Amino acid sequence: MTRAIVVREYGGPEKLLWEDVPVGEPGPGELLIRHTAIGVNFHDTYVRSGSYKTLTLPGIPGVEAAGVVEKVGTDVTAFVPGDRIVYVTQSYGAYSEQRVLPASVAFRIPDAISNEAAASLAVKGLTACMLLRHTRRVLPEETILVHAAAGGVGQFLVHWGKHLGARVIATVGSTEKAKIARGCGADEVILYRNENFVERVKSFTHGRGVDVVYDSVGADTFDGSLECLGYFGTLVNFGQSSGPVPPFAISRLAARSNAVVRPIVFHYLRERSARDAMAEETFKMVLAGVLTPRIGLRVPLNEASRAHTALESRSTTGAIILTV
Repeated sequence: MTRAIVVREYGGPEKLLWEDVPVGEPGPGELLIRHTAIGVNFHDTYVRSGSYKTLTLPGIPGVEAAGVVEKVGTDVTAFVPGDRIVYVTQSYGAYSEQRVLPASVAFRIPDAISNEAAASLAVKGLTACMLLRHTRRVLPEETILVHAAAGGVGQFLVHWGKHLGARVIATVGSTEKAKIARGCGADEVILYRNENFVERVKSFTHGRGVDVVYDSVGADTFDGSLECLGYFGTLVNFGQSSGPVPPFAISRLAARSNAVVRPIVFHYLRERSARDAMAEETFKMVLAGVLTPRIGLRVPLNEASRAHTALESRSTTGAIILTV
């Protein structure tokens, strides 16, 4: 047996229950992992609340974690006991002390990167790689708008976007978060609670608009994000922290020949070759100092409800880690 966070019914953070659960032996192609650090994402809150009904209840949430290999199943040649690994999985189960995991979804952690750093950047770093390099490849001298720029993915988008030669406009919710966005290299920072971000974007771009909007906020910002696009611009909606985007008339995109994309990082990780390439590129950015994993809050695994409360209140900056 091991200990884990279990969701038995949808609801608030109080629905995250600390329970004993069975953990088996690794079968062919599998690893037995002892977790050391677990990443917390908005995706986890959507699963817990029932906004995403993708976890079979009762079930263990969590899609990313780092840990140490304790046992390997037959046919596993890429890992041995003692290896430090990090993984991203659509099958959930990361909110646990131990688990059995397909070896195919694990990546070995480079020596220069800690387990906590790896767990904090697995989903967020791979998401930034997907957004900037695959969903809509950003080119030098393009202008991008990043909402929630002080968050975990937001900071990576600002840093990596600047590295690619883009001009970056960031929106944040407080002066403290504005300092973080500027520290990441943002060319312009907008306090969206105090300022009209559409007007500020148009002023900064002299009416031209931006080439790409990266929007993880959803309902509250979607219409304004569309207004910020220039000709042939793309709105990449990759989250819904303020709620899902309601249906809209596709004819609205005709005003400037725009596009809207709703990518899911797991879809880009379906093939092993693609997973390895994206992980290699992301780790390369970390080792080069382009991306710096910043952990804003550490919470013991058995207090996962506190981590969800902090994330949903938007009171944190950087990543949230559950420690084991």
